[in-house]
Amino acid sequence: MTPPKNQKLFSIGYRCGRLANRLIIFANFIALAEERGDHLINYTFHSYADLFEATRANVHCAYPIPRRKSWLDRIPGVGAIIRKTRIFYHVTRYASVLIDRFPVFGRKVVALRETKGQFITYLDSPDVQEKIRPARIVFVYDWRFRAPHLVQKHGDKIRAYFRPLATLEKASREAVEPLRRNADIVIGVHVRHGDYRGWKGGKYFYPVECYAAWMRDLVTLFPGRRVSFLVCSDERRNAGEFPGLTVGFGTKSPVSDLFALSRCDYIIGTKSTFPQWASFYGEKPLLQILDRNASVKVEDFRVCYLDWD
Repeated sequence: MTPPKNQKLFSIGYRCGRLANRLIIFANFIALAEERGDHLINYTFHSYADLFEATRANVHCAYPIPRRKSWLDRIPGVGAIIRKTRIFYHVTRYASVLIDRFPVFGRKVVALRETKGQFITYLDSPDVQEKIRPARIVFVYDWRFRAPHLVQKHGDKIRAYFRPLATLEKASREAVEPLRRNADIVIGVHVRHGDYRGWKGGKYFYPVECYAAWMRDLVTLFPGRRVSFLVCSDERRNAGEFPGLTVGFGTKSPVSDLFALSRCDYIIGTKSTFPQWASFYGEKPLLQILDRNASVKVEDFRVCYLDWD
């Protein structure tokens, strides 16, 4: 793809973790493209493209959505082969590295990297704006790029772009509806175990007993109101782990769980992009728990605009 005259083309070439991570970097650059009137392609999203209406038949995972299908999508089987082999992703990744090391096109084609010494590189910062100002094509090759004010401003368009397939949307809705029938408030609980046992020495791995205690504390914060919980986890959970609480469980599909959490009234979870995306997508307040000895307070919940650590 080539950008229209007087517009830039951003191409994300850095694969960063799993679904929620890739949604977050994608969304931040969609916000930037929407603000500037630029275009964006993201071949790193091929692994998850078939889960969303806007990307399932969009071989470039382009934003804005092209008015006409690419000829690669019109020829039966070609788009599927490209996604499966990830050939476009590999080309973009190598191009990003080469342009960064050998800027043979001057400032017209550049590789955008994180600003050294900064944990988060803000896309509206002077350094970034100066880097991309004269460029026609910008290869994005890092992960911690954020534009929270633009994400908030263009949130509705980002959410529309990432609408999941109808079957996944239905599953997420059906996970929450039974809890709503007998509750005034539904709180989503993201219990991440799995890889968190070893990540950062298990710092953000909390036993189920911790989550159950936080959930009981939350019930006391809403006196006179019926509170139920939707528990989504990467491991099998059962009601016996949450005595005295009204609980339901996720859909067994990470994608449906992600959007089921977004349908809750509040969300709690450990440090993870998974509940962060759910908070943004559903515009629901999130409490990200950073210590197993933390206490829960209603005033500490807030909507995430995809800029949290």
